Amino acid sequence: MRYHIVHETIYNYNQSVLLEPHILRLRSRSNSHQLLQSFALEIYPEPTGSCHNLDLEGNDIVKIWYREPTDRLKITAKSLVETYCTNPFNYLLEPWATTLPIDYPASLLSQLHPYLYPSGTTTPIDPIVYQLAREICHKVEGNTVSFLSELNQRIYESCQQEIRETGAPLLPGITWNQKIGSCRDFAVLFMEACRVVGLAARFVSGYQEGDKDTRERHLHAWVEVYLPGAGWRGFDPTQGLAVADRNISLAASAIPNNAAPVSGGFRGVGVRSQMKTELLIERLEEEVDLKDTLW
Repeated sequence: MRYHIVHETIYNYNQSVLLEPHILRLRSRSNSHQLLQSFALEIYPEPTGSCHNLDLEGNDIVKIWYREPTDRLKITAKSLVETYCTNPFNYLLEPWATTLPIDYPASLLSQLHPYLYPSGTTTPIDPIVYQLAREICHKVEGNTVSFLSELNQRIYESCQQEIRETGAPLLPGITWNQKIGSCRDFAVLFMEACRVVGLAARFVSGYQEGDKDTRERHLHAWVEVYLPGAGWRGFDPTQGLAVADRNISLAASAIPNNAAPVSGGFRGVGVRSQMKTELLIERLEEEVDLKDTLW
């Protein structure tokens, strides 16, 4: 699939503020599942300075900063992305990884540690989530692939989606208890259940093609689970599907906040802010020539 994506984020403030440094994670990842073919970033007002980096988890980030106050920040990212994963089950697990719990080799376990026990999360696993994970694991007799499929379907069939564009994800126990949440709430719930049974998981932010009969689009979130022999594989509990070629990933992290497309703050007293997003995701049936240049 080839997609033309225009993602616009606008912050309006009721008075001038001094913007803190902002981190932008708006450049789609390029890997064996997708390729970023063209990318352009427009920022208003123009930043005083910017730098382009890779973070610890391999995400492309842009850091921008300002010296002059402003009452508006507008960020527009334009991308042309091609996705390749038509069969998300085309892999062969290592024989020792087909049954839970997985007995990881020591060298691999040390690399996966942040995704099994992420830093910055001091809250113990909620008993509600622990019970959910153990119940599913028992039902599928510890089969790794069946556990992931059943967990995906359980969240999708049991929970109602709501659109909540701002705010941190809810605690996973709250999401499962109230059976309602945003895509990022379902992703965090899925991750926590995976970690109960010893599966390394990370949070992914990005885009999803959505219903072709409506133009309304929102940012999306899902999960990648590390499967020995298969690498990182995506699961979307909001859709109840394994991730294939209709999802476009921007950033992935063991900690959800570290995958936010835009993060930053501002300084000001008594300031009220309002955020607005516009997202166009267009599947291209024919070849196009985008003239946008990189940065």
